[in-house]
Amino acid sequence: MKTAQRFKLAAAALAIGLSFATGAIAADKPSVVIVHGAFADGSDWAKVIPLLQAKGVNVVAVQNPLTSLEDDVAAAKRAIDAQPGKVVLVGHSWGGSVITEAGANDKVSSLVYIAAFAPDAGQNSAELGKDYPAAPGSAHIKADASGFLSLTKEGMSKHFAQDLPAAATSVMTATQGPILGKSFEQKLTVAAWKTKPSWYLVASSDHMIQPALQRDMAKKIGATVSSVNSSHVPQQSQPAKVAQVILDAVSHTK
Repeated sequence: MKTAQRFKLAAAALAIGLSFATGAIAADKPSVVIVHGAFADGSDWAKVIPLLQAKGVNVVAVQNPLTSLEDDVAAAKRAIDAQPGKVVLVGHSWGGSVITEAGANDKVSSLVYIAAFAPDAGQNSAELGKDYPAAPGSAHIKADASGFLSLTKEGMSKHFAQDLPAAATSVMTATQGPILGKSFEQKLTVAAWKTKPSWYLVASSDHMIQPALQRDMAKKIGATVSSVNSSHVPQQSQPAKVAQVILDAVSHTK
């Protein structure tokens, strides 16, 4: 066999070996499943997802039906079950209630709350803020004839995402996912944060979920806490910060 041929075969074998090794490393990493909140959809995470993928993390954004707690939990569970291994489950806002229930799945290794609700079993989302001043954005939520809630254009631009340009909030207003109001009144049956490690990112300029409430929930669940000076949607205004919190959870998964 000629020397050139030997080199080619050796290079091919090395490439195959590296491919298998890379595949094994990727398989060892947990997947990230992201659950969006009310008045949004999966595209709310379009700036964070590439940052996670650049680190070799498999990411799936759930599209919540926003028709009930049970329906949203079922959507999250389908996404969790479809992953090949362990899952870091991420929730924003209303999505925090969803991951608190869905996170009881054995495949879920940890929970990440981004400016999110973190109820206890037997609690509903609506009651979490009853001992705090009303969030300014709540005055801009409107209901339709079927009981679905959405944000007004002013609510989106001045209270939901006040640190984003008008062009962005106009699109967010048009693409928002209305949520059935009764969903906030449905009680959770389990609190996954009691048995799973949690991370919490507090949005300190949030007009939708009071920052004081966020800090208190983070303390209650024993989360690893960090904060960012952002609106209710740091995943859009400061995606690198959000990605770092998620990657921290990924790196601690065993």
